[in-house]
Amino acid sequence: MRKFTAGLFMAAAMMTATVAQAAEPIVIKFSHVVAENTPKGQMANKFRDLIAERLGDKVKVEVYPSSQLYGDNKVLEAMLLGDVQIAAPSLSKFKKYTKKLQLFDLPFLFKDMAAAEKFQQSEAGQKLLASMRKKGVVGLGYLHNGMKQISASKPLRTPADADGLKFRIMSSDVLSAQFEAVNAVPLKKPFSEVFTLLQTKAIDGQENTWSNIYSKKFFEVQEYITATDHGLLDYLVVTSREFWDSLPDDVRPVVKASMDEAIAFGNKIALDKAISDRKAIEESGRSQVIDLSDAERQQWVEAMKPVWAQFEEAVGQDLLDAAIAANN
Repeated sequence: MRKFTAGLFMAAAMMTATVAQAAEPIVIKFSHVVAENTPKGQMANKFRDLIAERLGDKVKVEVYPSSQLYGDNKVLEAMLLGDVQIAAPSLSKFKKYTKKLQLFDLPFLFKDMAAAEKFQQSEAGQKLLASMRKKGVVGLGYLHNGMKQISASKPLRTPADADGLKFRIMSSDVLSAQFEAVNAVPLKKPFSEVFTLLQTKAIDGQENTWSNIYSKKFFEVQEYITATDHGLLDYLVVTSREFWDSLPDDVRPVVKASMDEAIAFGNKIALDKAISDRKAIEESGRSQVIDLSDAERQQWVEAMKPVWAQFEEAVGQDLLDAAIAANN
């Protein structure tokens, strides 16, 4: 009788443990490198809140901003190991997984953010989200930061003005070729070091969005900013194939829909900030904003556009053609 009772007790305990285990939420750790008040930070928090609203105790999103867990150089490896589930590095960080995303670093490829958005939402742009699946990476959507401008310690109106100047760039072969095309010296340095490098005049300039130039106070240590809109700085929100495929069939569509809504929310903030941050920089009086004439801008286009041919094979002519068509 005691053995029978003990057996019932053990069975009940195992059932209780199984029920408790089944009730444990799916945890999604979202790691990113910027502050919570940025477009990316607000997007991540919006995603967390939407999941809580729609999936309740089934799924829990934990957001780790400001490189609390990983920097952009390590987060993809951590994601593939299962230490985080979602990341949003810049598009320049994916060369190890596909060369096709180098498309987004090509200078003067998109005339404005509307053209970039049109391409990203096109069939070709959406196919790119799946281009790293064999490497274990699944793209969930494109998150905007904005168009890039060039700041420097001297006024830049024509490509000749950049001759010999040292510019900080992200780790990107395309961006190296872009500055070499105007006889400048590209230096691959971490984003966290840019302000100090500018302040100490270890470098002469850098390229970035209005949002980054303002939030990181680069305008306080750069006398001139040329409004070039020469390139795109966007992020790719990604997860691992293993994690994505492991989600229950009733959960995955809700997660995707919530991410789509959060990205649209973040992209609206990014667009608004580009306008307001440029205005704040101009009103500060710390840095002079230079608007190029059509003829001056065309000189930059003609100087940098040959970079496209250098990366045409790696990117693919079909993708390049689709991107160009998005400008129409």
